[in-house]
This record gives sequence, structure tokens and C-alpha cells, in this order.
Amino acid sequence: MIRQMIKIDESKCNGCGLCVSACHEGAIGLSNGKAKLLRDDYCDGLGNCLPVCPTGAISFEEREALAYNEAEVKKNMEAKTAEKLPCGCPGTHAKAIHREHAQPAGACPTTAMQACATESQLNQWPVQIKLVPVNAPYFENANLLIAADCTAYAYGNFHNDYMRNKITIIGCPKLDEGDYSEKLTEILKNNNIKSVTVVRMEVPCCGGIENAVKTALQNSGKMIPWQVVTVSTDGSILEN
Repeated sequence: MIRQMIKIDESKCNGCGLCVSACHEGAIGLSNGKAKLLRDDYCDGLGNCLPVCPTGAISFEEREALAYNEAEVKKNMEAKTAEKLPCGCPGTHAKAIHREHAQPAGACPTTAMQACATESQLNQWPVQIKLVPVNAPYFENANLLIAADCTAYAYGNFHNDYMRNKITIIGCPKLDEGDYSEKLTEILKNNNIKSVTVVRMEVPCCGGIENAVKTALQNSGKMIPWQVVTVSTDGSILEN
């Protein structure tokens, strides 16, 4: 029969596995580092996998295919619940990180000859804007930090000063393909975000991440408090 199916362009696929997690029917899997449609009869043709693909590798096509087999899909889904992890890259699975004994800011004594280890303040995984699920539970009631990825290297106390008690997502508008604004808009629309802090570098190309956040805030239709912090290339905080 002729019906609507998904089509995966392997030349664009980066093997992140997000489509695998998004496909509740189990129609998609990873093979040799690329996403593949494993069974036509598992694909319902609705395309839940399309919006999560960060590279635009998935599209629709009309073609000859087996009919959607709801009974087999149900069996497959029941079998999947027994697995510890769903198919796909485990590194892309959303999870919250609870830090019950986080060291308070300023509590670490240091001397000229003594370095003090700083505990990570990362509160969730993943952190890349392209990889975070839009509806991840850790976004609810979150103070959101959207940072250019260079900022954590330029500013020495980034974890304690900016990441503490926030959900952190990062990106590089110069190196990443596409615009972040659409993904950020969906995050803001679909979750109760309490505040947004943008941390960017002073370099002009880093303005892309600030502009994407501005666009997302406007498109979300919500009034969310937000601020921008700019870091110089020598690690200083610049006045805005």
C-alpha cells in the first residue's frame, strides 16, 4: 500500500540517537553510527522523530510500504520496558543530577600554595542546546542558564557564579548549524521557566546566542525575567 513514511538522509545524520528515543514504536534504530528505519510496519507515519533531529536528516515521503501493525508495535513496546536503557546513545538520555552536599559558594579555603577543588554545579544532562529534550522534566520551574560554551573556559568561577541552582544549556552559534531560536522557543513555551540568564563572550559571533534568546522570548509569548552577562576574552565580566 502507498502511505506516508519517514525518510532518513544518512549523509546528514550525526548518529545522536534522539530520533530513536522519540520513536515510541521502535521503528528506528542505530546501525553503523547512523539512524535507520528498521521496520516499515512499526512506523505510524506521524513523524514524532522529525522535530528532535538536530541536523534535519528526517523528512516525509509517500511510498509503497507495509501497513502499520499496531499489535506488533504494542508487543515491541512492552518488551522495551524491560530494558534498562532505550535504544540509541545513552549519552543523550535526559536525567537530573541531584547534589545533596553541594559546597556553598565561598566555603573553600585557598592559599597561594593550595588549590581547592570546585565541585561541579551541573544539575542535568545533556547540556547541548541541540540535544536537550524540549519537555525534559528538569526544565519545570527552572532558572535557566543559556551559555556560549567558551564562557566556562574563560571565566574561572563559572560553576559557582553562574551554574549554581540553574539548569544549564550551552551552544556555539558560530560552529553549530542552524538557529537556536526555534528550539529555545519550544523550551520556553512548554515549561514554566522562572528566569533566563544568558552568558556570552564579547566576540561578535557570540551575539548569535543572545539574539536567539531574544527571539525565543518574544515568540514564546511569556514575560520571563532575563539578563545578559558578557565575558571578555581574558576572563573578566564586562558591564552591559
